[in-house]
Amino acid sequence: MFDRIREMFKRFFPPVQPLSPGVYIFNAPPEAAFPYRLHLRIEGDGSGILIINASTVLHLNQTGAEYAYHLIQQHTEDEVASDLSKRYRVSKEQAKQDFISFRDRLMTLIETPDLDPVTYLEFERLNVHEQRLSAPLRLDCALTYATPHPRTAGSTPVERVKRELLTEEWQTILEKAWKAGIPHVIFTGGEPTLRPDLVELVDFAEKLGMVTGVLSSGYRFSEHKFLNDILQAGLDHLMIVLDENEEYCWEAIRDSIASDLYVTVHLTITPRNQSRIAEIIQKLAGLKVKSLSLSVEEISLKQTLQQAQELAFANEMSIVWDLPVPYSDLNPINLELQTDGHGEYFDGAGNAWLYVEPDGDVLPAQGRTILLGNLLTDEWTTIWQNAQALNQQQA
Repeated sequence: MFDRIREMFKRFFPPVQPLSPGVYIFNAPPEAAFPYRLHLRIEGDGSGILIINASTVLHLNQTGAEYAYHLIQQHTEDEVASDLSKRYRVSKEQAKQDFISFRDRLMTLIETPDLDPVTYLEFERLNVHEQRLSAPLRLDCALTYATPHPRTAGSTPVERVKRELLTEEWQTILEKAWKAGIPHVIFTGGEPTLRPDLVELVDFAEKLGMVTGVLSSGYRFSEHKFLNDILQAGLDHLMIVLDENEEYCWEAIRDSIASDLYVTVHLTITPRNQSRIAEIIQKLAGLKVKSLSLSVEEISLKQTLQQAQELAFANEMSIVWDLPVPYSDLNPINLELQTDGHGEYFDGAGNAWLYVEPDGDVLPAQGRTILLGNLLTDEWTTIWQNAQALNQQQA
């Protein structure tokens, strides 16, 4: 009986069909009071990914994606109200007010400096890591596996890589990624600042329209000229993997935040530093760190992780868990789900993001040595098909 009623309901009130998948771009005219550019990617399920000023990736549900589409197409309020009232069976006045509200909130984001590189605009937060995407949301590019200190030389898989790509080869990869619809790139390593072309690659990716980030130990970010050059190139955000015993890490955090760059600090809790975690977090708070990534070296430290998380919240820090960092499987979200048995952990590897080694080989994520292809020599469609096939096998 229930099934019959449900089928009747679907027949008389069919679900709203999403807009056709595609990419839509808008550049504000030169005379605009606040110049901006928008890049919208609509997925097959109607959800959207909107890039604001090549600095923020905004995840939108189906309704939000349609608002963004109409905004980019420069449709009038009345045109939008007429279209959405028919599609969603709401009054024209309600559709118009909802569109105006969306537009106003979006303009607030556009005019807000130092915005979080990934945000949700108060819409329903989608679990983008489990969605079937037309392309990844992010590409993590390990430019080199070299490290600045001999004691860290064994921490990167240098034996996997026969050579490092040239600048022009990385530019080819970035172009291929952008054309595939990947909006966000993070340059990592090893230590990416050891590559003399890092600033050039950031500049190249920004000019394509990509959101750019760097994951670093902070090495060179305390150098005034280097920091100024990479900011001028358009770097959008930085994650510093903290070594609390290295003074340059602290200097890099202080100087980067003072420069108005969006900075996340990653702190790995270990048996060696667990007694000082509260002190470290208080010191970070004193430097005005607002975004913190936490992980543990071993699962026995979970209680310390919980305490660190509570202390971070008390200091008004947001917790980031899905950027590429060491020991990323032992992050708060994953450990909580493993322990209480509620829910399934979607880490996004091979779907929401991919990892490129210094020679162009593509892996699902850092440390997951399943070769999907080489982004310099293989077609993007082949690599993405391999990634999707792997995801289906692991589902």
